[in-house]
Amino acid sequence: MECISVFDMLKIGVGPSSSHTLGPWRAAERFLDEIRNQKLMDTIIRVKVDLYGSLSLTGKGHATDLAVMLGLSGADPEYIPVESIDVIISAIKNKNELFLGNEILIPFNPETDIVFNRDFLPFHANGMKFTVYTENKEFSATFYSIGGGFVIKEDETNNNEEIKCAFPFNIDKASELLEFCQKENKSISEIVYENEKSMRTEAEIHNELLRIWDTMLECMYIGCHTEGILPGGLNVRRRAYDMHKNLIGVLPYDDSYSWLKIIRQTEVKFRQILKWVSCFALAVNEVNAALGRVVTAPTNGSAGVIPAVLMYYLVIENHEADEKQIKQFLLVAGQIGSIFKKGATISAAMGGCQAEIGVSSAMAAGALCELLGGTPEQVLMASEIAMEHHLGLTCDPIGGLVQVPCIERNTMGAIKAINAAELALETDAKNAKVPLDKVVNTMWETAKDMNSKYKETSEGGLAIGVNLADC
Repeated sequence: MECISVFDMLKIGVGPSSSHTLGPWRAAERFLDEIRNQKLMDTIIRVKVDLYGSLSLTGKGHATDLAVMLGLSGADPEYIPVESIDVIISAIKNKNELFLGNEILIPFNPETDIVFNRDFLPFHANGMKFTVYTENKEFSATFYSIGGGFVIKEDETNNNEEIKCAFPFNIDKASELLEFCQKENKSISEIVYENEKSMRTEAEIHNELLRIWDTMLECMYIGCHTEGILPGGLNVRRRAYDMHKNLIGVLPYDDSYSWLKIIRQTEVKFRQILKWVSCFALAVNEVNAALGRVVTAPTNGSAGVIPAVLMYYLVIENHEADEKQIKQFLLVAGQIGSIFKKGATISAAMGGCQAEIGVSSAMAAGALCELLGGTPEQVLMASEIAMEHHLGLTCDPIGGLVQVPCIERNTMGAIKAINAAELALETDAKNAKVPLDKVVNTMWETAKDMNSKYKETSEGGLAIGVNLADC
C-alpha cells in the first residue's frame, strides 16, 4: 500500500512542466546525492545527461535541459528566486562551465553534454540517464519522471516489496475512501486529515497547506498583473492581464489578499463569473509558461484548474470563507488526485492530457462539492463527472511548449469542475450509473490504447497541424 500525501500531489516548484521540468530537476538532485555517497564529487571531470522518449521529443519546449542544469547546480526548485534562473543558465552557457552541486566547477557544454535521444526506455516515456566521469572511472544512474514531479530510479521499478504505510486509513480506491467515511462518519477531508496527522503535526499541516495556497494566490496575482509575450517562440500574448484589467476596473488594492477582497465587490453576473474563473486559470498557466513558481496540481500543465476553482469559491460563493475552507479544499483535492495516480496515471507522456487537465478537473470538482455541502458520495460523483468528460483528451502541445492549447485547457477544466460539482449536488448519488473507480480504470485503459503521438511527443494533433512558422 503506497502512502501518497496531499503534499506529494500538491508540490511547489518552477514551470513549465512537472514531468519535464520539476521531475528532471529532482532527478538531478537525487543523482548529486548518489555521487556524494560514492565519494566522487571532488574527482569528477565531466557530467553527461541523456534524455529519452518524451523528455527528448518535447524537452526543449518544456525546458528540460534548463531544469537538468539547475538541478545539477544544486538549486532547489521550491525556493530558488525565479529571477536567478536566467542568471545561472546564462553563466553556464556563456562560460561552458557548471558549478556541480554548488561544490566543484567542471567543464560543461549544454550542446554536447545534454543529449536528446529519440529512443524510449522500457519502463516509462520520460527516461533520463546521468553519467559522471573521473580520470579512471565512470558512474551512472537512470531515473524516470513519472508525472506530477514524482521520480523513481531504475532499480526501484522492479521492487515488488510491499510499501509499509503509516496511514490509519489506507486508500487505493474511491470505494475504500467511501467505506472509511461511512464507517467513521467523517467527511473526506476529515479522513484525509487523520492520514496526514500520522506524518506531520497539526501545526505543520496547517502551515504547509496555507503555504501552498499562498503560492497559488501569489501566482494568480502575478499572472493578472503581468503583460507581454510568453517566451519560447510562439509569440503567445498574455491574456490574463487584459482580462483582469477589464474585470477589476478602478477598485484599489495593495497586495494579493486585499486584491481577493476587492474582487468580492465586483459584478457577478454569469458572464463575469466565467471570465473571472478563466482569468485565474490563464494567469497561473501564463506564469507557469514563463518559468514562474506554481503548485503542481497535480501537474504544472494543469496547475491553473485547482486555484481557479478555489478562488471562485472564495470570491463568488462564500465571502465568509477563511483558512478552514481553504485547507478542506486542498485536502480533498489531494486525495482525489492520489486515487488517479494509483489507479491510472498523472503523466501526459503516458496518458495524454486526460491525465493532467482531466485529473485536475476531477480533483477540483470533488473539493468544491464538499465545500458546497456535498456528501462523500456526491464528492466522488463530482470527480467522476469531471473526468468522464475529459476521457480521451490528447496531449499535443505546439512546439513542445506548455502554451497552446495547454493554457486555455486550464480554463475549460476549471469550468467543467464547477459544473460537475453542481450536477453532483443536484443528484441523488444512489442513482449514479458510473462509480469513480470505473472511470479511473477506463482512463487507464484509454491511456494504454492511445497512440503514442498523442502523448506529449508533439508528433500528432495540433502539434503538427500548426507549425511554429504559422505563429
